[in-house]
Amino acid sequence: EVQLQASGGGLVQAGGSLRLSCAASGFTLDDYTIAWFRQAPGKEREVVSAFTGSDGATYYLDSVKGRFTISSDNAKNTVYLQMNSLKPEDTAVYYCAAGYYSGVTIDPHDYDYWGQGTQVTVSS
Repeated sequence: EVQLQASGGGLVQAGGSLRLSCAASGFTLDDYTIAWFRQAPGKEREVVSAFTGSDGATYYLDSVKGRFTISSDNAKNTVYLQMNSLKPEDTAVYYCAAGYYSGVTIDPHDYDYWGQGTQVTVSS
């Protein structure tokens, strides 16, 4: 059974950092594209970052470039999202997702499996 377990959210002041974790089971990261999405109240879900296990290709939303870093630990079958210099506009529920897809994709429909969300709140 494929499962994704997201964790690491919380409340942080602007300028602070958080690291989100997405522990995968039932599949190996090398075969999938993994992404972090977020959804703020009243807004559409958007991809924040994506990572292709097969070749290490990455994608970042323009507003998080230079602040967020996606990485993986294959031994732990876990993908991380290190978030630095957080801003109030980063406040959202963050979701990790996995898709059996060749290459990086930002289309949520390309992702087959979703973890539960983890709340990130950045205070000003």
